[in-house]
Amino acid sequence: MSYPRKGAKQISELANGLIDPVLARRAGINTALLGSWSEIAGEDFADCTRPEKIAWARGGNEAGGFRPGVLTIACEGARALFLTHAQGELIQRINSFFGFAAVHQIRIVQKPVSQAPRRSRTPPPLKGEAARKLEGMMEGIEGDKLRHAIQRLGTAVMGKQGKQR
Repeated sequence: MSYPRKGAKQISELANGLIDPVLARRAGINTALLGSWSEIAGEDFADCTRPEKIAWARGGNEAGGFRPGVLTIACEGARALFLTHAQGELIQRINSFFGFAAVHQIRIVQKPVSQAPRRSRTPPPLKGEAARKLEGMMEGIEGDKLRHAIQRLGTAVMGKQGKQR
């Protein structure tokens, strides 16, 4: 069993300590809400929604107490209609996450939530003279892993040289 060194902290603790004040000032939310969103939203809405901000009411109510805020949620396309019907349950889940009535209303904004898929970084295979030249350079290499790595590198380098000419 290993014990943490005295004064040593995890990177996530340091990052959350830096990010949370900025998120609280700008959006009224914290990294705990963002990190737990898939569990809060459930499997129906985790992939198509993202919390944007919580607008907290200024001042208090007549009794001087706390007033719940309005949570803005980004939602993709037609799923916003389904989210509208489920917002009562979602408000209950959010408030149970916070442990008090933090949100009384949800505002839905339609916008893309998921990141666009990244293109493949594998270059197209070489053809003709360039492919023969690369094969000639790799003749003495015996290890399969090394041979494959050098072939990928050679394909990328020689493919770029062909485009520049």
